[in-house]
Amino acid sequence: MKRVQLSVRYPDRFVHPIQRRIASDLPITRAELLMWSPTEDATTLFWCDGDRDATAEAVADVESLVASNFVEDADGTYAFLRQDDYEFPAALLELVADARVIFLPPVTFLDIGDVRFQAVGESEALGAFHEELSALGDLTVERVREFERRDSPSRLTDRQRAALDAAVSVGYYDVPRTGTVSDVADALDCSSSTAGELLRKAEAAVITEYTEAR
Repeated sequence: MKRVQLSVRYPDRFVHPIQRRIASDLPITRAELLMWSPTEDATTLFWCDGDRDATAEAVADVESLVASNFVEDADGTYAFLRQDDYEFPAALLELVADARVIFLPPVTFLDIGDVRFQAVGESEALGAFHEELSALGDLTVERVREFERRDSPSRLTDRQRAALDAAVSVGYYDVPRTGTVSDVADALDCSSSTAGELLRKAEAAVITEYTEAR
């Protein structure tokens, strides 16, 4: 079993309205589709790296929106959305429905136009999905690894792991330190406060795992 991280850039006719909106002048660089219902009512939980007002603006163009609720936290804003349609193109929904792979949250929409997500399956099924999705957009394989049933040893999320990787690359953990939180933020293309929060949570997860193992 393989776990593959993919990034795809769709033609304009396939771009989701939330991604189209954050690609404009909103102070949001990413929106993450964290959870979605298996039913036709299209209940979803989004997260945006912006405040409540900006997030409300980002979802305002979703024509199928029936109800919404927003919860702001230190990193951004959660958006509970109930729609009567997912507003993804039929060709894409059919491809996802027919694929012999499983998709792991989050699905990340970036303001630069890329959609990033992870899929799990056997190599043959992943290869078939890759071929079919390539016909719909500009597809890139970013990472391939073995699928593990258990959580990673350090309990890190992908965003926390990316923050640690960025911190190492810019010299944040060098002795003496040669990089700053601002440098990490630049590498992640996020605010300094978000980068600092990601680093703190990542460090807490690693240290907790270490002390529990002892």
